[in-house]
Amino acid sequence: MADELITFASKQEMLAKSKEFWNPDKTQFWIDSGVPLVIDRREEYFIFDVEGKRLIDVHLNGGTYNLGHRNPEVAAAVTGAMQRFDIGNHHFPSLARTALAEALVSTAPADPGTGRPALTKVMYGSGGGEAIDIALKSARHATGRRRIVSIAKAYHGHTGLAVATGDERFAALFLADRPDEFTQVPFNDLAAMDTAVRDGQAAAVIMETIPATYGFPLPEPGYLAGVKRLCERYGTLYIADEVQTGLMRTGELWAISKHGVVPDILVSGKGISGGMYPVSVVLAAEKAAVWLSEDGFAHMSTFGGAELGCIAALKTLEITCRPEVRSMVHYIAATFTEGLGRIQAQYPDWFTGIRQDGLVMGLEFAHPQGAKFVMKRLYENGVWAIFSTLDPRVLQYKPGILLAPELCDELLERTEVAIGKARDDLPRDSHSRDSLSRSSLSRGSLSRGSRG
Repeated sequence: MADELITFASKQEMLAKSKEFWNPDKTQFWIDSGVPLVIDRREEYFIFDVEGKRLIDVHLNGGTYNLGHRNPEVAAAVTGAMQRFDIGNHHFPSLARTALAEALVSTAPADPGTGRPALTKVMYGSGGGEAIDIALKSARHATGRRRIVSIAKAYHGHTGLAVATGDERFAALFLADRPDEFTQVPFNDLAAMDTAVRDGQAAAVIMETIPATYGFPLPEPGYLAGVKRLCERYGTLYIADEVQTGLMRTGELWAISKHGVVPDILVSGKGISGGMYPVSVVLAAEKAAVWLSEDGFAHMSTFGGAELGCIAALKTLEITCRPEVRSMVHYIAATFTEGLGRIQAQYPDWFTGIRQDGLVMGLEFAHPQGAKFVMKRLYENGVWAIFSTLDPRVLQYKPGILLAPELCDELLERTEVAIGKARDDLPRDSHSRDSLSRSSLSRGSLSRGSRG
């Protein structure tokens, strides 16, 4: 049926029409980058180009495909639900929305005092940015304050409020940069955070537990707990953005739990959909969700909490919370710790660092655009991983949480070859990090650091 509805004479024709009718800059960027990928068939952790090229997916669209593409259990749940449900009507109580909300609350970090879930209400969006907007609106209403504090080089989505919390590259383009209402501070700088919130005017601090688009820099020990203490001291709410780091990617369902922090609001998206139907969720403490009792019509979203999406999320949550899946994540993480460490030892002047927390990984290279060149070589060698938009030295490397041992080994082998080839592309006289940063790799289309 899809072949009957979607036909192009060739991949080249499709790319030309993509530039004409969809997004000319983004389409041309990937062509110039040597990654003219047009995804066709996909299954498990593989994607196939329309011309048949097979790629191991280590991008996972930001964790959307944590469980793989077209996970058979999630697909079966959605297919079965279609015999009874559709999107639903967002105005009315719903079997699927209520069941998912109850299940999500049961997974929330526990209140240290009572031992019961600290986040007791659930709100729905259709994507991560919309969920962030809901979280920010909830915090503003609960506190009566307007100002939001986020991290420099943060990324929380592209919708109205979410885009204002992120990097100026995205905010300024759409005139959403509002320094009077949206303050940014450096990551891992507790003193700067103290300065930002101590006047008691900040409604919320919003933080990715590990900032994804900035290349997964890891929080220093005690940093996130310190931010939470500042929030409590000054009456500011703590919003944990777990859109990319949640759902067992770090070996815990919610990464924030590893830091002993109980947020006031927690946001999840991408992977909660099972990669099958759009849905995003906001878990909130009672004090952060008071608008739900005052005016439940204050936020409305036609597709937020679509019933088919809730069915996909219920099955995704059930799979993700299985004890054997947690064990698999720890095994896979250990496999990559060893394998990537071995590869790094071969190219210490080029492959300079590994940022890892479970299956959240950023691979650092000694050139300001280094990850783009490794990305190209990986693509040529049958692996799809993406550079970090706001720090192109770092490759985002995100294996799936159900990755089979033999595929782990194949992925490491292909990664080793690609990193070596990218290193060999350098001029023969480039032996130091300084010379790498001055090399001819800084020229050409891949040096467009403002893209991607």
